[in-house]
Amino acid sequence: MERSSGNVFADIGFPQEEALNLCLRAELMIRLAQFIEKKGLTQLQAAKKLGVTQPRLNLMLKRRIELFSLDALVNMAARAGMRVEMRVKEPLKKAA
Repeated sequence: MERSSGNVFADIGFPQEEALNLCLRAELMIRLAQFIEKKGLTQLQAAKKLGVTQPRLNLMLKRRIELFSLDALVNMAARAGMRVEMRVKEPLKKAA
């Protein structure tokens, strides 16, 4: 057994910068899907609200992460009235 780094994408071998981007995209996809479910929207209603086509929304709901940029997901969240925030921290200091 191995302790997780907190980022599943880093844990399975993605380079650190790509793992961070994938983690952020995954979080946005989850939150958007939760928003749609909570509001009880059909895919067509949700697509219209988020400014995408229904087939594109379906791909997002199927977690086709490779097809969505961080920008596209932030734009969808903004159209849903969600507030997306970013926090940048200092790098972790490595033990001597």
